[in-house]
Amino acid sequence: MIAVVYSGSNNAGWRLAYKGRTVASFNTNAINPYFNDEKHIIQLFNKNINLIHHAEEIKRVYFFGAGASTPQLQQIVHNAFTAFFKFAKITVGHDIEGAAIACCRNQPGIVSICGSGTNAAWYDGKKVKPNNYGLGYVLADEGSGNWLGRQLIKGFMNETLPDGIQKKFVKRYDADRKTLLEKVYRQKQPALFLSSFSEFFLENKNEAYVKDTVTAGFNKLLANYIIPLQEQHPEAAIYFTGSVAANFREYLHEAAADNHIQITDIIKEPINHLLTYYSNKN
Repeated sequence: MIAVVYSGSNNAGWRLAYKGRTVASFNTNAINPYFNDEKHIIQLFNKNINLIHHAEEIKRVYFFGAGASTPQLQQIVHNAFTAFFKFAKITVGHDIEGAAIACCRNQPGIVSICGSGTNAAWYDGKKVKPNNYGLGYVLADEGSGNWLGRQLIKGFMNETLPDGIQKKFVKRYDADRKTLLEKVYRQKQPALFLSSFSEFFLENKNEAYVKDTVTAGFNKLLANYIIPLQEQHPEAAIYFTGSVAANFREYLHEAAADNHIQITDIIKEPINHLLTYYSNKN
């Protein structure tokens, strides 16, 4: 049996499979070594009946997750998985690597994640090539769910939102300046709070403010990540993964066309493509 795991910032998707047949499909809390130590990760495993039931049957685990970007951080995840899945060989990689395999398999391409956060990379068909992207919600993440959340909150507190959007925001969240600032600056993972507002954008998808803001974020993402990669690899296929890219795919296609970029495919959740890829290898 194999386990394939793809973790974003909000949750981790799991697929357990035996001889190509899916045995279990479920989500757990996100697994991010920036915020979770080995003990926390093992405790998460011990709360899931699927993992408890199948732990000894699983012989290979393929994990890809946000935060698993350096050997030191990957080791935290590896140690936790090794302690729980005692008979399994463990593979740990960054979420952009998992997205690249899901989109490109063994072919080269440019891959971008646009969900709670954003990132992009060139994949040569075997490995993701290092770059200076993926700087997180404070320094980057243009076009992501938490970037959208920042724009919405700033507009609300600065009273620059259109009247209709302002009223919908107040009705939806019943929030005030003090509460919002405390959640952004005093809670442990503000990026999760900020990205939660992507639901508001989706609920009001046809509003002009939403289209303009989402498109502005996509244009920043394309300018800062995709265009530089495309200049280096002009013939490469271009892929996107993630909830924001998928939920607003028509706006993304429009922004790409305006920038003379053709998108090959947009995949909301890489986990199913990863399952197919690794099921065929085992």
